[in-house]
Amino acid sequence: MNQREVAWRVFAEEYNSSVLEHTGEGEKPVSYVITPLGAKINRMLVVGVVTDIEDVGEEGKPRYRARVTDPTGTFYVSAGEYQPAAAMSLSKMSPPAFAAVVGKSRAYTPEEGVKYLSIRPERIREVDGDARDYWVLEAARSTLHRIDAVEEGLKMAEPSVNGLMKLGYSENLADGVVRAIEFYKDIDVRRFRESVLEAVKTLVPEARLRKSRPEAPAIAPQPKAMPKAGKREESKEDELHEVGVGADEEDAVLKIIDSLVSGTKGAPWDKIVDAAKAKKIDKVRLEEIIAKLLDKGEIYEPELGMMKRI
Repeated sequence: MNQREVAWRVFAEEYNSSVLEHTGEGEKPVSYVITPLGAKINRMLVVGVVTDIEDVGEEGKPRYRARVTDPTGTFYVSAGEYQPAAAMSLSKMSPPAFAAVVGKSRAYTPEEGVKYLSIRPERIREVDGDARDYWVLEAARSTLHRIDAVEEGLKMAEPSVNGLMKLGYSENLADGVVRAIEFYKDIDVRRFRESVLEAVKTLVPEARLRKSRPEAPAIAPQPKAMPKAGKREESKEDELHEVGVGADEEDAVLKIIDSLVSGTKGAPWDKIVDAAKAKKIDKVRLEEIIAKLLDKGEIYEPELGMMKRI
């Protein structure tokens, strides 16, 4: 009797960093994507924010593509006629929405040296923010466990499955770690530790978001012109200017987006650029910040050229 594959809890950054594939043995061999931290993924469970859904199928044969973001990056999900339950769930979902996805890893190599990873979902269901937060903690714990296993393997003159199993790691993980070390060579475990830390920080708002008035900077800012006498009406734009020198760039850009949102469409890109310039954030730096916020699932594009906070 074939044992059901474990549904791995893996952050998007680790999964999307994977290029190694492995096919098992037997009459019905199972295909795996092996991550740099040794996860042998055939099935996986991810919980994140569905930021957009697109029907790319033909008439009578709907096929949906969706992006699901976690605090470290984006998973790509595709469901069609062979995944009817998942496709039905996507057809009824309105982004942005928290969702849990259980599915199979899928690697596509259109040409040598190019690999695209996605998830072929078995089922998708909408969940709440608490379920997403719990998954982040589970994925963090699981990732740190794999990091420890990789670090132990790297200490060995010749990493071996038996050697790692003697240290208490499961045979499945030990085998994946040995294969990962052999293929990926010098694995940057520090990078993955930092991504775990950043992911967990998203669960603690006060650690992620600074107060609108930061601590006094080491160098005093230039004095501002005194306001004209008389009462003035405060607006969202006024709040932006109160962020002050030394405020976190990501928070500043989020405030800009919030101030420019109109209806359900979001904030226009050209107006974000203009507002960022006023905050001394040039376009190149702004694009870097926007890309990071998209990857972290803080914002999404409800339509081309528009940005909106999730």
